[in-house]
Amino acid sequence: MHLYLHIPFCRQACHYCDFHFSTNTANKRAVVEAIANEIILRKDYLPKADIETIYFGGGTPSMLDEAELHFLLNTINQHFRVSPHAEITLEANPDDLQREKLQQFYNAGINRLSIGIQSFHEPHLQFLNRIHSANEGEICVRTAQEIGITNISIDLIYAIPSPDHSILMQDMQKAFAMDIAHISAYCLTIEPQTAFGSWLKKKKIKPIDEEYAAQQFELLVKTLAEHGYEQYEISNFARNEHYSMHNSSYWKQRPYLGVGPSAHSYNGASREYNVSNNARYVEAIQKQIIPTTVETLSPADQTNEYLLTGLRTKWGVNKEKLELLSGSSFASIHTADLQQMAKKNWIREDAYNWYLTDSGKLFADRIASDLFIE
Repeated sequence: MHLYLHIPFCRQACHYCDFHFSTNTANKRAVVEAIANEIILRKDYLPKADIETIYFGGGTPSMLDEAELHFLLNTINQHFRVSPHAEITLEANPDDLQREKLQQFYNAGINRLSIGIQSFHEPHLQFLNRIHSANEGEICVRTAQEIGITNISIDLIYAIPSPDHSILMQDMQKAFAMDIAHISAYCLTIEPQTAFGSWLKKKKIKPIDEEYAAQQFELLVKTLAEHGYEQYEISNFARNEHYSMHNSSYWKQRPYLGVGPSAHSYNGASREYNVSNNARYVEAIQKQIIPTTVETLSPADQTNEYLLTGLRTKWGVNKEKLELLSGSSFASIHTADLQQMAKKNWIREDAYNWYLTDSGKLFADRIASDLFIE
């Protein structure tokens, strides 16, 4: 089973980010205590099995101090059986990762870091409104490795406006030089409720150039493959099978519990969404109320979610599972569509599964939605 904790605080707002967070940390302790109490309230949500992954996401979980991190981990261990081989990931920003803080994380049991590098190019960091410098990005990775945290993932953002592809190539070369185990590469998107969204509306910036973004994606995939990285999910690349076990559980539709403001949970039959408001979240938990909205998933919902997530991965979607989820209707509905997509070299099949081809990965969401059932 899998556990996600949403730590909803950041030091400043990045211009592209629309995740739930607050830069006001006055109630941080109260939120941390509420998250611990929600863990207790929801200890029976998952089947009685070992927790295989714990993921501190956000926000910026590296803003937790040593006492807060130990408090949350101790609460988890008191109320769940945690596998001795559990993957325990903490998302972090480079500006938080001084040697002392990294040593605290390592001592607490964090064995995987997901670091929001985004770029090693100073002007790009400034454009994104990142708080760290390019130099800090390099130093924190090397320091973590020295301390003993070698399972490191970094985030890179591509399609940032630039005259050519040289900066993206330099970003990748930096990662190769540091022997990074895992890279998550995300296309810059402009969401309405962000600074970029506001600027686009006021025509202060231009929309993302889709042709340029596609060129950067193809270059990124090709270059990472040449350096031993396997594209096991459209935006995720790993050396030597250093996959994110936690994120893979989402893509494979494994049950997980999410705690904290805005966190999601999934048990196979329904999906739940916690309120995206820190004060309302704390107030509800203090009253022993879980402030969540429950969405019961129909067979069509479950089928469509499986298509949307599974097709993005190297494991594809299983034919038998599609029939099971859809009530034996998927193949009869979409046989012609699947044949047409295969002719376009967007998808391929073997005896058991359907997979996206490299060409199909450029149209992943479109292909999945065209295969949805009602």
